[in-house]
Amino acid sequence: MQAAVETRQAGQESTLKRKLAAYLALTKPRVIELLLVVTAPTMILAQNGLPSLWLLIATLIGGAMSAGSAGAFNCYIDRDIDRLMKRTQGRPLVTGELSDREALVFAYGLGAASIVWLGVFTNWLAAALSLGAILLYVVFYSLILKRRTAQNIVWGGVAGCMPVLIGWAAVTGDLSWPPIILFLIIFLWTPPHYWPLSMKYKDDYAAAGVPMLAVVRGRAQVGLQVILYAWATVACSLLLIPIAGMGLLYSSVALVTGVWFIYETHRLYNLAIRHVNVSPMRVFHGSIAYLSLLFIAIGVDPLLPF
Repeated sequence: MQAAVETRQAGQESTLKRKLAAYLALTKPRVIELLLVVTAPTMILAQNGLPSLWLLIATLIGGAMSAGSAGAFNCYIDRDIDRLMKRTQGRPLVTGELSDREALVFAYGLGAASIVWLGVFTNWLAAALSLGAILLYVVFYSLILKRRTAQNIVWGGVAGCMPVLIGWAAVTGDLSWPPIILFLIIFLWTPPHYWPLSMKYKDDYAAAGVPMLAVVRGRAQVGLQVILYAWATVACSLLLIPIAGMGLLYSSVALVTGVWFIYETHRLYNLAIRHVNVSPMRVFHGSIAYLSLLFIAIGVDPLLPF
């Protein structure tokens, strides 16, 4: 009898763990990590030093909930194409770990909680920007752009730029030119970050009927567009030096990592036009390293005496 009870309890615990893991997967935690990486340095720059620890934590929690809500809505909206793509067949609405209703209730609840949280513990401008980010990702990108145009990731990427505005607003209560430049850096960075991924999973997107640039134009055109956006990203990152009064550390990091990022995109294009094997994931992962290093420098630079 005791053994049967223990077995049942173990089964219940296992089911609960799987359920919690499924809800976590629904939020796209890797995307959340990247968004938080840009939020904290932005807050340090806005404060020109370290903001209060509670404000920093409260903003990161609210931002994570907001991004998680948007990710959950996206999983719900894209559940049909996720079943057709190998890359996404492990998502909880595809495996059946969560029902459509559970996902939708979770998305609405987490989104509402993020807005209230930011409004109460930061300010209502940050909360309004959080709501705007969710709507941009869910309506503008997921419902309108993604299945209709090869420019989906360009304009849909606006939602991913919002955390810098939210972080700045949480500290200052307003917006100015530096957060706009940060916004533009991420906006211009998004295509050379995401389009190499679409090159690798071109067949997946084609099977799902999603008109990613790699599907409708081919890898040479993708490589050229990646180069152009990489150059624009680096140029925009250098604009932050005079506009925000950045110091030697940021200037050096922006220049060195920018040259490296541009080199990697040119390498991808050269391989593509020669019709040899390309390694688009090298640029994809490199773009993450580039943005992370850039924003680490943004966060550290204001703390230095020079």
